[in-house]
Amino acid sequence: QVQLVESGGGLAQAGGSLRLSCAASGLTFGSYDMVWYRQAPGKQRESVALISSGGRRVYADSVKGRFTILRDDAKNTIDLQMNSLKPEDTAVYYCNAANIYGSVYWGHGTQVTVSS
Repeated sequence: QVQLVESGGGLAQAGGSLRLSCAASGLTFGSYDMVWYRQAPGKQRESVALISSGGRRVYADSVKGRFTILRDDAKNTIDLQMNSLKPEDTAVYYCNAANIYGSVYWGHGTQVTVSS
C-alpha cells in the first residue's frame, strides 16, 4: 500500500530554520505532483508549496521567498526547507501526492512549532 511519512518537524525560534522530509513507499514520486500542506489549530488546511512531476514550483504568498520545496525522484523523497520561520508558521505539516488519474495520498503529518 501507499504510505507517506513526514519527518523533521520540531521546535524552532522565530527566524530559525527547519527541513521537513517526506518519504514514500508504494509509489514513485516521478509520476506525481507533490504538495506540502499545513493546518494550524482552529484553521483550515492550506497548501504551502507544490512541485509538479515536471519540476514546476508554486508557493503560497505567505511563504514565498522563505520556503523551498525539493524532490528527489531516485530516493522517492520530497523536502521542504523552511527558513526565516515565523510564529504563524506553527502547524501540522502534511505531505500529499496526486497523479493525473485522480489518485491522492496523504501522510499523517509532522508538528512544527515556532516560538516568538
